[in-house]
Amino acid sequence: MTSPVQADDLAQFCRTVLTGVGADHETARDCTASMMHGSIHGVDSHGVRLLGHYAKALQGGRLNKAPKVEFTRTRAGSGMVNGDNAQGARATYAAMDHACDLAAEAGVGAVGITNSSHFGPAGAYAMRAAERGMLALVTCNSDSFVRLHDGAERFHGTNPLSITCPAPGNPWLLDMATSAVPYNRVELYRSTGTTLPEGVASDSTGADTTDPHVAEMLAPLGGMFGFKGAGLGGVAEVLSAVLTGMKLSPDIAPMGGPDFSTPRGMGAFVMALDPAAFAGAEVVQAGVTRYLELLRASPAQPGREVMAPGDREWAVAQGRRENGITLDPVTAASFAELAHALGIDPVG
Repeated sequence: MTSPVQADDLAQFCRTVLTGVGADHETARDCTASMMHGSIHGVDSHGVRLLGHYAKALQGGRLNKAPKVEFTRTRAGSGMVNGDNAQGARATYAAMDHACDLAAEAGVGAVGITNSSHFGPAGAYAMRAAERGMLALVTCNSDSFVRLHDGAERFHGTNPLSITCPAPGNPWLLDMATSAVPYNRVELYRSTGTTLPEGVASDSTGADTTDPHVAEMLAPLGGMFGFKGAGLGGVAEVLSAVLTGMKLSPDIAPMGGPDFSTPRGMGAFVMALDPAAFAGAEVVQAGVTRYLELLRASPAQPGREVMAPGDREWAVAQGRRENGITLDPVTAASFAELAHALGIDPVG
């Protein structure tokens, strides 16, 4: 592992690389913001380790370097964003901003996203809504990498779901793949030489494996009850692809290429809810505060700790903002190559 890098320095390096390969200001801003959300909060599989991938997709033409992201309002509380083949964060932050605007007026704002691409950590966009006092739901489908329950081939993508509710201090934040782990976690474990947990990945025949170098597909969330994870993956599929008219997971080109010149045509879905339109902002705040107090006070098993969704991330974020972020070896090597290729100062 390398020496820790301060978050501000890491963010500046990411923006410099993205603009260096031709991305416009908004794309560099939003792509960096989403990756930094991942790296700061310990979601390293969807953090700055993706910088090289996004740079390659921008250079190859898969991603539009200067997209014209367009919003069309369809009803009082709904609309569609055409991402114009933008990097996923660019389209999704825009969609969430529009969803919050709709919710402020109609109580609920739901926005489908078309012609987008990989958007990284779903929680980044849910947090955008929480910052505006809104509850939110975010989901996206992706290329097939997760077998069905008892299945022997890739079918769903990792199809994440993120839901948030504002709360005093930090919000209640659920951000999860509907697979047992995200595939980027497998790649991270390959980089660090770490053995995978049992029951999260399968080889080419669908049999379980703990070797990240042998893993060819992921298991759905739930282990013996993986039909639940497969069902949740279907929720993401319906909202992201069916509702928006975009591609189903089996029809999306692989994230890893080899084609980096053809846009992937991915869909996504975001929704914001204004608590003032329901029980009222003060009542909702009191309710979530009480809920979190009860949850965190609930007795834990010996040697364990009860946490609310997001608690681990807030603790990691505090430490990383103070002490910096350590890059895994593969990411550090990728950053060195990017700096050399673009003639910019290396990070760290």
